[in-house]
Amino acid sequence: MDDEQPIIDNGRRRIVVQSLWSIACVAGLMPAVIMRKNLKREAENVIKAQRVAHAPAASDLDHAAWNKADAIRITRYWSGEEAPVKRHAEARLLWSDEALCVRFVCRQDEPLVLSATPQKDQKTIGLWDRDVCEIFIAPDASRPERYFEFEAAPTGEWLDLAIHWKPEERETDWDFHSGMTAAATIGGISVWIAMRIPWKALGHTPRVNDRWRGNLFRCVGAGETRGYLTWRPTRTEQPHFHVPEAFGEIIFK
Repeated sequence: MDDEQPIIDNGRRRIVVQSLWSIACVAGLMPAVIMRKNLKREAENVIKAQRVAHAPAASDLDHAAWNKADAIRITRYWSGEEAPVKRHAEARLLWSDEALCVRFVCRQDEPLVLSATPQKDQKTIGLWDRDVCEIFIAPDASRPERYFEFEAAPTGEWLDLAIHWKPEERETDWDFHSGMTAAATIGGISVWIAMRIPWKALGHTPRVNDRWRGNLFRCVGAGETRGYLTWRPTRTEQPHFHVPEAFGEIIFK
């Protein structure tokens, strides 16, 4: 029966066409999905420090340059658990040939935990026991266990330390002097805190696209409800910030 026409299975053809259409759609969507996932992963692991011609003074909390920097959200406790919105904060980083600047803007819907007699002319040991914002910075990305700790409080008090973390102990240079400056302002339901850190304190000035390591923190409240917030959760059993393996990347753009 050479002259018979082949029989077309319309049902099977419909399934094949639909399958090919689905594959085409998925193929088209996959790059976009992957891109979104990569952007989300970058936001969770990378801080972009924005280069400026001149780093603003710590006291210049509303300098226009801050609007050029990406806002890094600090919304989770050290454990990874989401913190209440009323405790959330954001941080922005700027850098120039002279210094690194970091500014925190924090929600403040609860009583502040501050020193009754703040001192601003020298570092305040134990500042971490009160409301405070912190940045840890490791200039050598291959050796994150050697890093610097900088803190500032809503009072303008500050602290700078050089750390060498070891599995058996943590070595701290309590006499480290960075020349950092700090400033803060309290208004309404927010607290603004800024730090300016000269590069000479960190050993060298980064170049564009250099990658360092670090983390951001906020301590707020007192007693059993005290909150220990981090940009990159350390996921320790008890609140603990000194976990170099949890550091994310700081890229100098």
